[in-house]
Amino acid sequence: MDTLHELTLTTLTYGGEAMGRLPDNRAVFVPFGLPGERVRVRLTGEKRGFARAELVEVLEPSPERIAPRCKHYGVCGGCHYQHLPYEAQLKAKADILRDQLMRIGKLENPPIQPTVGSPSPWNYRNHVQFHLTGDGKLGFVSARGAEVVPISECHLPESPLNDLWPQLEFEAGTEVERVSLRAGDELMLLLESDSPEAPELEVEAGISVVHLYEEHPVVMAGEAALRMCVLERDFQVSAASFFQVNTAMAEKMVEHVLSKLPAPLDTVLDLYCGVGLFSAFLAPRCKRLIGIESSESACEDFAVNLDEFDGVELYEGAAEDVIPHLEAEPALVLVDPPRAGLERQVLDSILKMNPPMLLYVSCDPSTLARDAARLAAGGYRLVEVTPFDLFPQTYHIESISLFQRTG
Repeated sequence: MDTLHELTLTTLTYGGEAMGRLPDNRAVFVPFGLPGERVRVRLTGEKRGFARAELVEVLEPSPERIAPRCKHYGVCGGCHYQHLPYEAQLKAKADILRDQLMRIGKLENPPIQPTVGSPSPWNYRNHVQFHLTGDGKLGFVSARGAEVVPISECHLPESPLNDLWPQLEFEAGTEVERVSLRAGDELMLLLESDSPEAPELEVEAGISVVHLYEEHPVVMAGEAALRMCVLERDFQVSAASFFQVNTAMAEKMVEHVLSKLPAPLDTVLDLYCGVGLFSAFLAPRCKRLIGIESSESACEDFAVNLDEFDGVELYEGAAEDVIPHLEAEPALVLVDPPRAGLERQVLDSILKMNPPMLLYVSCDPSTLARDAARLAAGGYRLVEVTPFDLFPQTYHIESISLFQRTG
């Protein structure tokens, strides 16, 4: 018989869990709990020094606890904070970001600004990705990470996507691995599979359908790219290219970056530049803009999106391969790395360039904290960190940090 433990939860931690202490004083991490709650839990995994558990019963609920909106909440693994009011989510994310910078980055009293909230905490995603159950139903990977849970509702996608996805039907045993929907000027259906053969599908007119095999797109209907509008500027975004999933918050991030710029700038380096979301707004404000991006698809989009500007250079390749060979003295370096943060070689190359100013767009507080410590050791001061809530109802924390050279 499983052993149950009663304990009091104390803190929200990065990853969507609440922490408490077991009788032997080990930390235990519990999804869907809240600080101050007395709970009954069942251990699901033990490591030396800590454990993970599932919530069996809330014995004394937090006064902040609210009823989740979605009937799949707690089973589907997509959301983590539906039981917490939105204003409390924003505060929790700033607190977690501060804790990560202090604990991992060893930064005293990091200058965290209040979290910039999403205009809508629901129906904000312009891109949603489903997995398929064995019998062809759309679903998400379960909170336990094992099986795909079929769903009948989701409150995160934009309304046009929510109108479309329940109409999609697939045969059992189809070779499609993932089904994505994107909303821009039109709708796009992306079918990702491990087979070069495009699946058979009956499609209503009016949406684009693209089959993706190893990032090679084959257009089955409509167009190969969408148009995404940010601050009245259109961006071409191809099927295999990344774009921020919360368009309204992408606008707020661009505005924030522009508000930090000294004007005019000579040279700007945009690392992991993608389709040019930041570059397109930086290019008019500098003499020379250098973009580096590893995705072939994003580079093609970048070339289209920045075609009107002179003085723009684009290098296709991994940042760590390109940046050591760059001859530039940028006044500003903007980095927007993947979750893993900056490769050591990239960070060392930035320090060698010695720019007066660095803007770091992060989607992972722990790798930001690690890199902030390295930048501090390299002579940079963290001036401010602003969290942006691109992913309401989830634990994910986007942020923009401003670093300035001290010497």
